[in-house]
Amino acid sequence: MTDIRSTATGAQASLPSDFSAAEKRATICKVTLRLVPILAVAYFFNSLEKTNIGLAALQMNQALGLTTAAFGLASGLLFVGYAVFEVPSNLIQYKVGARKWLARIMITWGAVAAATGFVNSEASLYILRILLGVAEAGFYPGVILYFTLWVPKEYRGTMLSLFVLGGTLSAIFGSPLTGLLLTPDHYFGIESWRAMFVIEGVPAMLVGVLCLFKLVDRPAEATWLTTRERDWLEGSIAAEHALVEASHSTRSVFRSIGDIRVLMLSFIYFCLKFGQYALAFFLPLMVVAFQTQAGIKMTTFQVSLMVAIPAVAAVVPAILWARHSDKTGERYWHATVPAILGAVGICASAAFHQPILIMISICVATIGLSAQSAPFYQIPGYFLTGASAATAFGLINSLGNLGGFVAPTVFGALKDATGNYTLPSYLMGGILILAAILTATLPRMFKTLNPRQDADRPLVASN
Repeated sequence: MTDIRSTATGAQASLPSDFSAAEKRATICKVTLRLVPILAVAYFFNSLEKTNIGLAALQMNQALGLTTAAFGLASGLLFVGYAVFEVPSNLIQYKVGARKWLARIMITWGAVAAATGFVNSEASLYILRILLGVAEAGFYPGVILYFTLWVPKEYRGTMLSLFVLGGTLSAIFGSPLTGLLLTPDHYFGIESWRAMFVIEGVPAMLVGVLCLFKLVDRPAEATWLTTRERDWLEGSIAAEHALVEASHSTRSVFRSIGDIRVLMLSFIYFCLKFGQYALAFFLPLMVVAFQTQAGIKMTTFQVSLMVAIPAVAAVVPAILWARHSDKTGERYWHATVPAILGAVGICASAAFHQPILIMISICVATIGLSAQSAPFYQIPGYFLTGASAATAFGLINSLGNLGGFVAPTVFGALKDATGNYTLPSYLMGGILILAAILTATLPRMFKTLNPRQDADRPLVASN
C-alpha cells in the first residue's frame, strides 16, 4: 500500500525550500486582504436577504394575511430549492471556477430577492422563497471549497471566520438598516416592506458583477502574488491534498455521497441549522412578544436594534475561537462546545421571564452558534479532497440546511399551538445538545473507519 508521507513528496518538491515563517504570514495576509473582503460583503447581503423576512414579517404578515405557521413555512421554503441544487452547484463550480460561479449566484440571488417585493399572495411568496433557494444554492459551501484551493489547512479556520464575519455584521448593521427602511409606512405609495426587498436586492447583484473582476480561481493565476508566493501556496495545497487522497479510499463523487462520515456530518449540521435559523427568522417576533409581556411597545426600528445586540456580542468570540482552533489544530471539540453553549442559551431564554435575562441568554446562544461554523467545516477536509470534497461540502450544506426549512415551520406551528415560544425554544435546545453529542463522537468514528488516521489532528502539519 502507498505510504502516506511519500505520496506527497512530489507535491512538496515544488515548495520553496527557504520560504520563511514571516513570508508565509505575509502571503496569507495578502491573500486574506485580497479575497476575504469581497466575499464577506457578498455574505453580508446573502445573510441579509435570507433573514430580512423576519423583520418584514412585522408588516408583511398582516398585509398578506399570513399566520405565524404560514410565515414559518415561507421562511423555510428557501431551503427546499437550496437542498435540491446545492450539490450540482458545487460540482459546477469545481468545473468552471469560483470567479464565474459565485458571481452568477450573487447576481441571480439579488434579482430574486428584489422580486420578493412584488409578491401579492401567500402562494407567490412561497414560490419566490423556493426560487431564492435555487439561486443561492452553493454559495456558502462554494466559498469553503474555494478556500481549500487557496490556503493551507492551518490557516483556513481563521480565514473562514473572517468570511463568516460578513454574516454576523449583517445581523449587526443589516437589521437596523432593514428597520430604517421599514420605518415609513410607504415610499411614494409603495408599502415599505416591498421597497425594502427591492432596495436590499440590488447591491447583491452589484457585488456579483464585482466578483467577476476581483476573484481569481487559483493562486497560480494570481498576478498580484510573487512567483515564490504562488509556488508555496500551490505546493502546500497539492501536498495536503495528496496526503488526504493517499490515506482514504473514498475519493469518487458517488462514494462520497454515501460515505457514513459525510451523512453524519450532514445530520449534525441539520441539527445546528435547526437552532440557528429558528432563532434568525423568529427573533424579531420573539423580541416583540417578550417586550409586549413586559408592557413595552417598540417601533420596528427599535426591534431591529434589539435584534442586532446578540450579533454584536458574537463577533469577537467567534474570531478568537476560530484562531484558537487553527492554533491547536483541533476541530471536533471546537465544534462541540459552541453547540452546547447554543443549547444552554436557548433553553435559558425560555426559562427566564425578564426581558434583560432573555436577551442575555439569546446573546449566549448566538455566540455559540456563530463560533461553531469555522471549526466544523474543517472536518470534511480530513478525508476528502477534489471533486469528492466539492460533493461533500454541497451535500453537508444541502441536507444540513433542510434544518432551515424544518425549524421555522415547526417553530411557527408550535408557537401557534401553545401561544408562546417556550416549548419551541426547549425543542431547539434539545436538538442542539444532540448535535453536540454526535460531534463529540466523530473522532472515535473516524478512527474506527480509518485506523491509520489520527482523528484528533490535521493530516498536514503546519509548514
